[in-house]
Amino acid sequence: EYSWVRTLMGAHADFWQLTEQALDFALRKVPSADKGLRANLLDAYWRLDCYPEVPAVLKALKASGAKLAILSNGSPEMLEAAVKSAALDQLLDDIYSVEAVKRFKADPAVYDMVTTGWRLYPGAVSFQSSNRWDVAGATKFGFRTVWINRSNQPEEYRDFPPALILPSLEGLLAGG
Repeated sequence: EYSWVRTLMGAHADFWQLTEQALDFALRKVPSADKGLRANLLDAYWRLDCYPEVPAVLKALKASGAKLAILSNGSPEMLEAAVKSAALDQLLDDIYSVEAVKRFKADPAVYDMVTTGWRLYPGAVSFQSSNRWDVAGATKFGFRTVWINRSNQPEEYRDFPPALILPSLEGLLAGG
């Protein structure tokens, strides 16, 4: 929510700052919450892991000739830490952070970073996300989208449907 409001207001702040602000608000909203959790929760962002199938799927896609990238609301520092923590650094061709355009997803300028950087038309990009709102934004931009619906959530944003819905990234290797 913080990122969307900031984009609508034209008042960008990096994702780390917004993460801190959101956590501080949540802790104020729940007075019984242990304030000592703040440091531990924020520290966890620097040691994120990925879903178990991700390394194998990315290796297989890379071996097939696919170009791979992350497109994220995260700051470059957050993304670098996450990629290293998950041991994905050797599998990615690019890491795109919204900091380059100072707007957050689902603003079209964010998705345009990929088409501009790779010199491709939107329809040549396959975009996967577990965030349905992100899939809607990428679909509207013109990407071929796959919603990774890990927890069998009901469909929303029906006017911007994904090309494919899968329970995990492994379905990409099976051809959906």
